[in-house]
Amino acid sequence: MRFTKFAALSLSLALATGTVAEAKTPLRDVPAIDNQMLNVALALEISEKCAEIDARRVKGLNYLWSLKRKANSLGYSDDEIDTYRKSDVEKARIRAKGEAYVKSKGLNPKSAADLCKLGKSEIASKSVIGSLLRAK
Repeated sequence: MRFTKFAALSLSLALATGTVAEAKTPLRDVPAIDNQMLNVALALEISEKCAEIDARRVKGLNYLWSLKRKANSLGYSDDEIDTYRKSDVEKARIRAKGEAYVKSKGLNPKSAADLCKLGKSEIASKSVIGSLLRAK
């Protein structure tokens, strides 16, 4: 009985002081971050493969810094953010999602011409991806 009261009191104090570790959702499962990283990845891929389109690099960097601030505000440390963004597994997963997005538009993700079509379409529609690109 005494142990049970002590354990309950300890848990109450830990909860009140925030010392119990909270399980965080992996960043890959936070749409406000992961979906935006997909947008950045698509914009970069388009700008690298399509000679007619450039990345808006300063805007892209500002966009990435805003995502970092958002992740920090959600309680993620800089180390957790770096682990997510540098992970080969996450890069491959984002690439697969990007390829699926391109295919969903009826385009071939391996075709520079199709990536140019997508980039021009994204720019014209003023999407997030398009806002990170500019036609030459």
